[in-house]
Amino acid sequence: MKKVIEKRKDIAFYIKLYPLPMHKDAYEKSKAIACEKSLALLEDAFEKKPIPKPKCETTVLDENIKLAQKLGITGTPAIIFPDGILIPGYKDADSLIQMIDKGRSITKP
Repeated sequence: MKKVIEKRKDIAFYIKLYPLPMHKDAYEKSKAIACEKSLALLEDAFEKKPIPKPKCETTVLDENIKLAQKLGITGTPAIIFPDGILIPGYKDADSLIQMIDKGRSITKP
């Protein structure tokens, strides 16, 4: 995402935290990030730095998990384009930009 944004200031990402159960403490770390609404804490989590305990109660993660299940998302990263196309897994910046510029990511099945 950072590389896309560096290349294109007209592209934005909306991030929804989706803690996967296979990752130790992902739920609590995601909760702390959501409570603080902090991209810095998100970056720290990706860099495996310590994350403070959550400072609030929130249902946002449970709502995100339900939404992911409803949409058939089973892993991260997952990108949903404005036209509803779901792209699972990692894509490099140039590929994402190309998909965005085409107006559609892939043909719907």
